[in-house]
Amino acid sequence: MFEDLRMPPPDKILSLMAIFREDPRPEKIDLGVGVYRDADGRTPIPRAVKEAERRLLASETTKTYVGPAGDPVFCDLVAPLVFGPELPRERIRGVQTAGGAGALSVLAGLVAAARPGVTVHVPDPTWINHVAILTDNRLRLAPYRYLGEGPERVDFEGMLAHLAGAAPGDVVLLHGCCHNPSGADLDGDQWRRLAALLAERRLLPFVDLAYLGFGDGLEDDAFAVRLLARTVPELLVAVSCSKNFGLYRERTGAAFALAADAGTAAVAQGHMVVRNRILYSMPPDHGAAVVRTVLQDPVLAADWRAELEAMRVTIEALRQALAAAFARLTNGSDYAFLSRDKGMFSLIGVTAEKARRLRDEHAIYVVEDGRINVAGLRLDQVERFAAAVLAVR
Repeated sequence: MFEDLRMPPPDKILSLMAIFREDPRPEKIDLGVGVYRDADGRTPIPRAVKEAERRLLASETTKTYVGPAGDPVFCDLVAPLVFGPELPRERIRGVQTAGGAGALSVLAGLVAAARPGVTVHVPDPTWINHVAILTDNRLRLAPYRYLGEGPERVDFEGMLAHLAGAAPGDVVLLHGCCHNPSGADLDGDQWRRLAALLAERRLLPFVDLAYLGFGDGLEDDAFAVRLLARTVPELLVAVSCSKNFGLYRERTGAAFALAADAGTAAVAQGHMVVRNRILYSMPPDHGAAVVRTVLQDPVLAADWRAELEAMRVTIEALRQALAAAFARLTNGSDYAFLSRDKGMFSLIGVTAEKARRLRDEHAIYVVEDGRINVAGLRLDQVERFAAAVLAVR
């Protein structure tokens, strides 16, 4: 059975985690895995989440199945965070999923069922699992250039030129905010121009919204999705609660489809339920129950929003400090983009060989494509990190 199998290539991020754990050096820094860390280097559980878990433990009377669609109340509470208070509820349907990756898998399966083999235009670079999930659903991929050279970072005109040649009915994968791995986002005017092109070319936006609240704040980070929902007749959105609720290991997410009318939306939801059933029968309930409990209680919800904003401000402060450290050490502005990028990640321009040197010579772990998790740094590590990057440059 297995004699013709070959060992698959290792996941660069997950394999880095294992090497980091085995490194005995006390000064080691992990900037590979995408988790938020506080000033003490811990990945905290938000206060509101802890209180919600306490209440659930006290009140829960059963562990029976919720159902393949997950908790509908959870989806109804998350939808306004994504689409806004004036969302067209009759045209939007969602299902609870096993994390953001589960949402991406469910929606990729929906696309494959609706139009087998359709072309999905994917930003280059993008999160590596995007490619794996879309390919696993036998969808054709067409990469479009996302990053350019120089201070503008995003090659927006090149992106538009590529999508202007896409066929009607094609799908366009987009990062709603906090682009992974670069941290370089479109601005408001660029999103407006892109939305108009998508509508004109009749292209289907497929938005990954994994870092809602980590860029410019909850409302601003939802700008792109809300704009698209007003502009195009159909829209897919994959949502993760891993970062903004600190529920990494609880695998909590949602998949939403905006359709042209209520009847079509119901059909899309039916297919998403089928995908859930095939993938894991039913999504895990605990994380969704926590989110539901937080969002249903105005006091807990306010505390969650405040703590999320504090995490966002911490990341922003780290970015400013990092850019300032590079400016001091180089007497230049080559790394000024770090202060403009959004969210947890940025690309610092090191090769795979230089990434290995950072690990071997300086006990600093970054992904081989040069992606760093800014949120993995402490302020007292910023100067050392910048000096190490320049030492291997």
